[in-house]
Amino acid sequence: MKKIWPFSFYFLNYAAFAALIPFFVIFYQGLGFNGTQIGLLTGVPPLITLVCAPLGTALADSTHRHKLIMGLGLASAVVMAILLPAFTSFAVVFGIIALYNIFISPVGSLADSATMTMLGDEKAKYGRIRLGGTIGWGVFAPIAGVLVQNYGLNIAFWTFAAIMLINVFVSQNFDFGKHEDHASSNGGMKTLLTNRKWIFFLLASFVGGLGAFSVASYLYPYMAELGATKTQMGIASFVATATELPIFFFGNRLVKRFGSQRLFLSALALMGVRSLLFAGASVSWMVYVIQALGGMMFPAMWLAGVSYAEENAPIGLKSTA
Repeated sequence: MKKIWPFSFYFLNYAAFAALIPFFVIFYQGLGFNGTQIGLLTGVPPLITLVCAPLGTALADSTHRHKLIMGLGLASAVVMAILLPAFTSFAVVFGIIALYNIFISPVGSLADSATMTMLGDEKAKYGRIRLGGTIGWGVFAPIAGVLVQNYGLNIAFWTFAAIMLINVFVSQNFDFGKHEDHASSNGGMKTLLTNRKWIFFLLASFVGGLGAFSVASYLYPYMAELGATKTQMGIASFVATATELPIFFFGNRLVKRFGSQRLFLSALALMGVRSLLFAGASVSWMVYVIQALGGMMFPAMWLAGVSYAEENAPIGLKSTA
């Protein structure tokens, strides 16, 4: 019964993201922002996450207020979705997006940490729980495309806010396990930031995140340039999601067969190949083919990264790792 809460969390979290995140650049274009401004709005959030995610998770680990920090992060998403459509000034929009990313950045890591804790001796089945996120994205991506096609972009913001509000309450059912000794956490943090293996892994994760985020942010505007409709954009997301399903479901076998580090690096390289294929696409139907092939790469990288972090986390720093 415990597993229903993380599964539901991932389902709702990614359903909300599918309803809005891919439309952000189109929203910015509608406000008349230039390329530099849009680049800042899409490029700065990963940098904020780079800094604020470990700070937020470290705060949660040291104060044992994991649920509170998760709840605040999700609540900030609701506030962002309600406020953002009301403003057209770049400075105000940038400020709202920055604050949103500061608060939301530790949420995903905290969810993964709690999920691994709640799985106990069945940690290898993490992918089957994370599958909820893939299903959520797959279900809502085409729905969001149809809604935006018929009712405009504002409906995406309201859908996102409603789903995230429900998820605030779902997140409070997570179990983060027994509190580990904080003194060992301090020593562990130093180990985390000075260990060459960890530094390489964190840098590789950052690069992988940039690759995934660039596709998530710019795929829809790119498809619009190729003449695709909003509905076709939603279908493209659905295609990628459908190919993620078997990877998440059988991910434990992949990690066991190849090892977390080898699987992680292989997925990272193949994600780069996917971006090169996107660059060569000339018509919208080619995006479907690339999505079908590339949809398998992200879940492999995600599963391998979470497994590696769990295997190598210093005592008291599992959420941070």
